[in-house]
Amino acid sequence: MTDKDVENLQLRAREIRLLALDVDGVLTDGGVIYSSDGAELKIFNIKDGIGIRLLQKAGVEVAIITGRHSEMVDRRAAELGIGKVIQGRADKLTALRELCLERDLQLAQCAYMGDDLPDLAAIKAVGLGLGVADAVAAVRNAADWCSLANGGAGAVREACEWLLNARGQWAELEAGYQ
Repeated sequence: MTDKDVENLQLRAREIRLLALDVDGVLTDGGVIYSSDGAELKIFNIKDGIGIRLLQKAGVEVAIITGRHSEMVDRRAAELGIGKVIQGRADKLTALRELCLERDLQLAQCAYMGDDLPDLAAIKAVGLGLGVADAVAAVRNAADWCSLANGGAGAVREACEWLLNARGQWAELEAGYQ
């Protein structure tokens, strides 16, 4: 990536007002565990949560768009103050467009992070398309930026830090912990 490419991504990052996240394969490792009584369990990374909180503190709204339904997603979103959770939507780009209309945003003001083919159209349409390290090849190739971490292993935290650094906000937020 050239210096000009990096500069272009930083300029685009400064325009981001909303980060939309997929769940399975992004906020989780993509695995689903069923208990003996049939309950579905998911593992979320706490570091991702801190990254989301820091991004929100910097004025970027975070939303979730997922193709499945899960009570754990609602619970995790509530813990993190994520106000918009869209579940059961296979067409993620349509869901994102509807969210943009609600929030009076343009797609260019959005970032979307995904890992698999249902995320591809949204990744291509937004101002910044983000992928996780273990995303399918089509997503990695379409994304403007990919994490070094796999989904569920800090990829969202890495993306949040990258966005905050690109926007020139990371140092101030990090200093709040010193």
